[in-house]
Amino acid sequence: METTLPNSIAQDIARASFGSRLWNFFRYSRVFWAWLFLAPTIVTLLIVAGRPLLGTFILSFTDAQLLTLKEASFVGLKNYIAVLSDPDWWIAVRNTVTFSTASVVLETVLGLAIALVLNAEFRGRALLRAAVLIPWAIPTVISAKMWTWMYNDMYGVVNAAFLAFGWIDSPVAWLSSSDTAMAALIAVDVWKTTPFMALLILAGLQLISKDVYEAARIDSDSKARVFWSITLPLLKPTIVVAVIFRALDALRVFDLFYVLTGNKVDTGTVTIYARQRLMEFQEFGLGSAASVLIFLFIGAFTLVYLWLSRPKGEQA
Repeated sequence: METTLPNSIAQDIARASFGSRLWNFFRYSRVFWAWLFLAPTIVTLLIVAGRPLLGTFILSFTDAQLLTLKEASFVGLKNYIAVLSDPDWWIAVRNTVTFSTASVVLETVLGLAIALVLNAEFRGRALLRAAVLIPWAIPTVISAKMWTWMYNDMYGVVNAAFLAFGWIDSPVAWLSSSDTAMAALIAVDVWKTTPFMALLILAGLQLISKDVYEAARIDSDSKARVFWSITLPLLKPTIVVAVIFRALDALRVFDLFYVLTGNKVDTGTVTIYARQRLMEFQEFGLGSAASVLIFLFIGAFTLVYLWLSRPKGEQA
């Protein structure tokens, strides 16, 4: 003979079982705990970065200026059209892309070479690792000011060295001419930031198991073949991360250009363009529109690079 429970008791049992299932989900779900631990960071980012970004986005659709900030009126896409139709903006974009591409490629190649040397076992390796990081540890403004003196056409050490080797016939004002300023800026950035790339790549090299190299040595593979078939493929995730970090930093470069060349249009970057509209011209609307375009440009670059860096089977 079957017995049936009253409806109230059955509902209590159902609620209890649902509560225990919910508790077990919270207890064993890695996703839940991941979001729980990330929550403080996400909230902090929304407060620190999200609110100013939203304010900049709103200002980009107004005619706001410093003295008429509260009386600003909505102008739609007028500021974006003005920025995109400004020849100075496209000069800044060209300079930024040229600088970022050249510096990141050179720093990646040189950083990989330095990392391979530092990963080898030899006497004084720890001291050499510390010495390599010195340029990166120097603040960018100080480095830029130091290189301003070194590039000086009257008493700079760069001209003195080039004259001694016979590479130039007369002193060159490296930072005054648009033909040489970009190359000089890239050289300074490569000198300063290559150690950062070397440090990241070195960390990736140390994660590669030595057993892989032992197996390659048993197979009598040459060092070049080991590098191209083992080291470089295993380093790809590390190089992808390093290039993203460095490219994001290079695309929004400001201090290096501002200290070495100032507000020159021929060597200006997109960040200098935005800063000039915001602070010097006091056109908050135009400056905010330029800042939003920089944000969108860097975001699009990151997404495209990540998509291109995925394994071929995952790109479809």
